[in-house]
Amino acid sequence: MANKGKKIVAAAHKRKKKATLKAKAAQKVQGKPIGVVTHFYTKIKVAIVKFKKPVIVGTMIAVRGHKTDFEHKIISMQFDHAAIKKAPKGKEVGMKVGKRVREGDEIFEA
Repeated sequence: MANKGKKIVAAAHKRKKKATLKAKAAQKVQGKPIGVVTHFYTKIKVAIVKFKKPVIVGTMIAVRGHKTDFEHKIISMQFDHAAIKKAPKGKEVGMKVGKRVREGDEIFEA
């Protein structure tokens, strides 16, 4: 019976440590979000992002959300099925990403 109690305490400690690491990672990104994910196409790994300011190809971004936390370099963007070098403010553009993102995830400049 005592062994079961130790396992519960160890699991609680592990959860607390994981939450602390996530909080530190979230603090790494400073400032306001520059965009938000509005849609994601899983098979082709393309995110539809609405930017709040102009962003160019080659910019390092950080994607943060409930289950999402990674950094990525923008390698390609499209607007109306045409490749673009600069995403205009307030427009929704398609952006190739390396990992899964979710609607509502925020985009920060890294």
